[in-house]
Amino acid sequence: MKRPFASAEQLHAIAAEYPTPFHLYDERGIRANARRLHQAFAWNGGFKEYFAVKANPNPVILSLLKEEGCGVDCATSTELLLAEALGFKGEEIMFSSNMTPFESFLLAHRLGAIINLDDLTDVEYIAKLPSIPKKMCLRYNPGGTFVVSNGIMDTPAEAKFGMTRPQLTQAVRELLRLGVEEFGLHAFLVSNAVTNDYYPALARLLFEVVRDLHAETGAHFTFVNLSGGLGIPYHPEQKPVDIQAVSDGVRQAFGEVLAPAGLDHLAIVTELGRYMLAPYGHLVSTAIRRKETHKSYIGLDACAADLMRPAIYKAYHHITVVGKEDHPHDHIYDVVGGLCENNDKFAIDRPLPKIELGDLIVIHDTGAHGYAMGYNYNGRLRSAELLLRSDGTVELIRRAETVDDYFATMKFPHSARL
Repeated sequence: MKRPFASAEQLHAIAAEYPTPFHLYDERGIRANARRLHQAFAWNGGFKEYFAVKANPNPVILSLLKEEGCGVDCATSTELLLAEALGFKGEEIMFSSNMTPFESFLLAHRLGAIINLDDLTDVEYIAKLPSIPKKMCLRYNPGGTFVVSNGIMDTPAEAKFGMTRPQLTQAVRELLRLGVEEFGLHAFLVSNAVTNDYYPALARLLFEVVRDLHAETGAHFTFVNLSGGLGIPYHPEQKPVDIQAVSDGVRQAFGEVLAPAGLDHLAIVTELGRYMLAPYGHLVSTAIRRKETHKSYIGLDACAADLMRPAIYKAYHHITVVGKEDHPHDHIYDVVGGLCENNDKFAIDRPLPKIELGDLIVIHDTGAHGYAMGYNYNGRLRSAELLLRSDGTVELIRRAETVDDYFATMKFPHSARL
């Protein structure tokens, strides 16, 4: 059974000071996890984690990860500007293109970021930059299906990201002619993999392609980017990824593929988001309504605007009724929000303890792709974000939105009265 990282007493005290709903993050857990990752890959001297900013763009969280030696993976100009404001510099920033406007390439270039090209036509944009970057990365899409341990994990052929194998060779040759001197290779093939086999299988695939591209073109490869995709155990019965076993598998592939080719100088980098943060975030809400029709409903003061994953993916997030962790789970509820959409449901037919109005409800594993995916549908205002510091204190790291925030970008007729 999952339990919150804060005690019932702590959660009630926090909720007494900060109105629900809010997202709460665990500094101690975040730091410990970052250190486990770096320790697991310490065998590779150039290892670097580029945290996927899209997963949680809060400046305090990003600064915390920076203190733990992480860089950032950005995908838009706004994320690049955020990285710059927080002091990330040069090759501490990976910029992954995806139907990218030229202005974003210009900004990434000005910041000295490593630019990760998604498509062969991106080379045309690089040629127009004020100067040619000395180091570039290319994103690979092998097509077909991706199989691990005789099981199909995903179908890269259906993904919009990355280049085909022939396009990689063409891109490398064109970039060499432009004056690029160092290369990296990247692929993202699976999301939320909870098997220890994914990264080693992906690494072996990328190592083989790097070896072959080097032989074909003479290009100097200096890193391989395993991207993200490592998952977490959203369900309580799932086992977490063993990051040391994952690293050991990558190391074995490294020794078997790259070392014989004289490429054992390559750095391994990652762009993890969910793995880094998801378990260390809770959406804390209050049960405010009950409804009995064909089913039993519990309505929260949070909604899909605070956590979209259950609504758009039918994703499971574990739920704790604070203070009733050990009570019998003998009631069946749909736990819902108040949006005018029937998919605004955090849980369907979920066994839980009896819920009384006013009970605090913790929705687990919202540290990544939680607040970050929020929106203002139905005029819902986005919640606050709080950080539970390692010393037990709580810091407000983003205030809740107000009605004035919501109206700030709108133009009203002169006759309007607000």
